[in-house]
Amino acid sequence: MKVMFYVQHLLGIGHLVRASRVAGAMVCDRHGVTMVTGGMAVDGFPPAQIANVRLPALCSADHSFSGLADEHGREAGDDYLAARKDALIDAFDNIKPDCLIVEAFPFARRQMRFELLPLLDHVKAMPPGSRPMVVSSIRDILQPKSEKRDLATARLVQDYFDLVLVHGDKRFATLDETFSAAKLISDKTAYTGMVAPDDSEPAVADRYDVIVSAGGGAVGEDLLRASLAARELTSLNTARWLIVTGPNLPEEAVSRLRSEASDNVEILRFRPDLAALLRQAQVSVSQAGYNTVADVLRAQCASVLVPFAAHGEQEQTIRATRLEAAGLAVCIPAHDLSPASMACAIDEACRQERDYTANLLLDGAAATAGILQERHEAFIRDR
Repeated sequence: MKVMFYVQHLLGIGHLVRASRVAGAMVCDRHGVTMVTGGMAVDGFPPAQIANVRLPALCSADHSFSGLADEHGREAGDDYLAARKDALIDAFDNIKPDCLIVEAFPFARRQMRFELLPLLDHVKAMPPGSRPMVVSSIRDILQPKSEKRDLATARLVQDYFDLVLVHGDKRFATLDETFSAAKLISDKTAYTGMVAPDDSEPAVADRYDVIVSAGGGAVGEDLLRASLAARELTSLNTARWLIVTGPNLPEEAVSRLRSEASDNVEILRFRPDLAALLRQAQVSVSQAGYNTVADVLRAQCASVLVPFAAHGEQEQTIRATRLEAAGLAVCIPAHDLSPASMACAIDEACRQERDYTANLLLDGAAATAGILQERHEAFIRDR
């Protein structure tokens, strides 16, 4: 298949990382994939072997997703947004995909309706014999919305989409738990398993005992500072620590961390091989975003999770508390975060007897490629 994969990251980089892993698996299955990305550029994503069309960049104007800004932080005006919409439709017409994958929408990314609804209408107006299969790609746990909002989302799925890929294991989370209209689209829903890194990735030469990471870094400073201050209070105070700030942490915050770090603490903005490093670590300290949790589950290291919960966000808290209940992590609510609570959590996580016999499905990227091939063959037969 020729696949066009649209992904827009606005604040963190999780959406882009997960989509890149899925796209990479499709390329390995010999599908021709072009990722159409619209966020700020992130080194290494998508990987070099995946074709990439970059739209004029957009990001969230603030941490509450209240508006859209361009790459210089200025409010994105009507002309800027119109140019993006036209560029997106042009990309579709140039790629001529057999399959169009839209990451997150319509379950999230409502800010992008200005360009996605015109694209979907453009696709819907095509002759049936030439129209591509249209797919939504979503994580397993959504930010809960109102019943009215969920019904509106389900109608968009019914009107525009042929398939909804849920990147999760049904034994851990099902769509109906955070999306009240799931029954209305159950005939279009398929679970892939979690999109975790490849288990066959080679080990790396560097080894750290404690790895603290904050995803994209835009909202991670409190976690990083508490972890750094907790080091002297833990049983791992002489161990080797790595703090990965994320590319979006402000430079002044990175400078503050470096000024406070001791000799056995290394502070970096980004490590593209973070998943491989975790496999050799004693403990991971992080937020509870989808990709980091998938990395930790693959690594099977001890885990301390501080879920992002500002502005009414619930998704990470749901994920973290379920992992804690399963004995796979220690959770610290953001309002309880302090150097002392962090130190206690790190030591507790290291003592925890983790049981991985449940064997959550972690090969979601490869499974996605197979599901798409199977569903596309059925789509061709039925159209």
